Amino acid sequence: MHSLLLRLATTPTPLPTPTLRDGISEDQVTPGLLGFIMTAFFVVATALLIVDMVRRIRRVRYRAQVEEERMAAAAAADVEAAEGQDGLDDGAHRPSRDSREDGSSNGLSRPRE
Repeated sequence: MHSLLLRLATTPTPLPTPTLRDGISEDQVTPGLLGFIMTAFFVVATALLIVDMVRRIRRVRYRAQVEEERMAAAAAADVEAAEGQDGLDDGAHRPSRDSREDGSSNGLSRPRE
C-alpha cells in the first residue's frame, strides 16, 4: 500500500504546452483591457449601490424610531389628559374663574340694548 502511494506521489504529471493550440490567439484566452475595465466598473457600481442601500435602510430605521417615540409621547399625553379629565368628572361642574352666570367674561359686561 505504501509503495502505491509513493508511486502516485512521485509520478510526474505531464507539463502544459507552452504554446496555444493552432487557431487560438492570446486575445481569445485573456479578457484583456476591456474585460478589466468592465470588471472594475461592476465592482465600483456594486460598492456604490451597497453604500446607498445601507444609507437608505438607516434612514428608514431612524424614521421608524422617531415615529415610535412620537406615538409614545402622544399616548402618554392622552393618558395624562384622560387622568386630568377623570379628576374633573369626579366633582360637580365648576365654572371657570373667567366666566359668569350672565355669560360675560373678563369683567366686561354686555352692552345694553
